[in-house]
Amino acid sequence: MSSNNEYAIQVQDVSKIYKLYDKPIDRLKESLSLTHKNYHRDFFALSDISFNVKKGETVGIIGTNGSGKSTILKIITGVLTPTSGQVRVSGVISALLELGAGFNMDYTGIENIYMNGTMMGFSKKQMDEKLPDILEFADIGDFVYQPVKTYSSGMFVRLAFALSINVEPEILIVDEALSVGDVFFQSKCYRRMEEIRKNGTTILMVTHDMGSVIKYCDRVVLLNKGHYVAEGAPGKMVDLYKKILANQMDDLEEELLEMNDFSGGMDSDAAGAGAKSASGETADGSAGAGADTSENAAGTAKGQDGAAGHAHKKHSGLMKDKLTINPNRTEYGNGKAEIYDLGMFDERGNLTNLLLKGEYFTIKEKIRFHDSIQSPIFTYTIKDKKGADLTGTNTMFEGAEIRPVKNGDEYEVNFRQKMTLQGGEYLLSMSCTGFEQGEHTVYHRLYDVANITVISNKNTVGVYDMESEVEAVLKPAETETQNSNS
Repeated sequence: MSSNNEYAIQVQDVSKIYKLYDKPIDRLKESLSLTHKNYHRDFFALSDISFNVKKGETVGIIGTNGSGKSTILKIITGVLTPTSGQVRVSGVISALLELGAGFNMDYTGIENIYMNGTMMGFSKKQMDEKLPDILEFADIGDFVYQPVKTYSSGMFVRLAFALSINVEPEILIVDEALSVGDVFFQSKCYRRMEEIRKNGTTILMVTHDMGSVIKYCDRVVLLNKGHYVAEGAPGKMVDLYKKILANQMDDLEEELLEMNDFSGGMDSDAAGAGAKSASGETADGSAGAGADTSENAAGTAKGQDGAAGHAHKKHSGLMKDKLTINPNRTEYGNGKAEIYDLGMFDERGNLTNLLLKGEYFTIKEKIRFHDSIQSPIFTYTIKDKKGADLTGTNTMFEGAEIRPVKNGDEYEVNFRQKMTLQGGEYLLSMSCTGFEQGEHTVYHRLYDVANITVISNKNTVGVYDMESEVEAVLKPAETETQNSNS
C-alpha cells in the first residue's frame, strides 16, 4: 500500500476469516490430521473491505448487526489482525471501543489514568497537565482515589470516556460509546466531540444513531454482512441502510447500479450531483424539490417506479399536480400497495407546499391496493435537508382503526397536526407498510417526495418551537423621594 500524507487511515482489501467448528473435538482432529483434512467452515466477518479516511475528516460506518463494523475498528486499532489485506494509520489513536477495557480493576482511578496514558505514549509530565481536564470531565469526585472495582457502571464509563476524549488524539475511533451515562453526560460528550472535530481531529465512528451520523459525519461507509456496499453523503447512505433494514435488497442493488452507472456521458461532477439529489439534495446542498415540469409534477419517474413496476401516469385532478414534487425522490416496495396521490393543505384548505408556523395543516395520502393485506400501516416523516428525521407518526402509533384490504381497495388517510417546526425548508416522506409473519414489510415507500417550506415571523432556538408563554413583571426601583417620604 502506497503512503499518502492526505489520509489518516487507509484500509485496503481487508478480510477477516474465522474458522467455525461444529464440535470442539473437530479442532483437535484438524490439527492432528496427516491428510490436512478440514473440519471447519470459514466465516467471513469481513470480505475485501477498502476505504480511506482523510485527515480531519469525520467518517461514520453503519450497517446492521453482524455487518463487521466493530471488527474493522478493532483491526484499525490493532486489537485484531486481518486475515488478509493492509491497514495504514498515520497519527496517534485514541479508541473508544470497549470503554475501560485496559483498566486494572484493583487500581484506583488516578492510577488507571496514568497507566493508560503511558500505554498511549504520553509521559508522566504530559499526563500531569491533562489530569485536571480528565477529572473535571469525569466528575466522579473523590471516587477517583478509590479502586475501580468499587465504581458503579456509570462512574466507570464516565472515567473511561473522559480519559479517552481528553488526551487530544490525532485520530479518535468511537464504537457506540456516546450512549454512555445519563442525558446530561451524553450532552457533554457530544459537545466535546464537536470541539475536537472543529480542531481538526480525524474521527471514525460506529453508531446505530442515524441522527448522530447525519449531524457529525462528512462521509459514511455502509457495510452489510461483512461486505462493502457503498460510501457517500450521510443522508444518502442512511436511506440505503434503511432499505437493508426493510429487506429491499433488489431495490438496493438497482440503486447502486444507478449510482455507479456513468455510461450516459455524464461527467464525474454531474454524476456526484445526481447521486446526491437522490437523497433529496442538489449539488449545492439545497432541497432537491425545486420547480418541476408538468410531467414531474404528476409524479413521473425515470422508467418504472419502485413499487411493483407500475408506471406513473398523469391523472387529471390529482392533488400532487398542484404541489412541488421531487423528481429525484427515492421509492421502493413490494408492490402490494401504491401511494398514487398525496397532498398538503394549510389551515384554510389550500393545497400548497407553503405552511405557516403555528397553524394546523393536513397531510393527505391516497393508497391503492394490488393485493390483500390484513393490517396496513400508513406513515409520514418530516426530515431536514441533511436527512435527519425530525418528526412523524403512523396510524399504528395513533391507534387508528384500519381494516383489512383486498385487491382494488383504496384508502384515503389524513394526518392533521400543528406546525411547530422553525421557519425553513424540510422534506416529506411517506409509506405504506405492515407486518407479515412477524416481519416488517414495505409495500410502498416514498423518500423525500415533496418539500415543505415553513414561513415564520418568530423563530426560536433549535428545531421546533416549545410555544412558551412569557410573563415578565417589572418592579421599578424606589426613588430617593419615595425613600425620604417613607
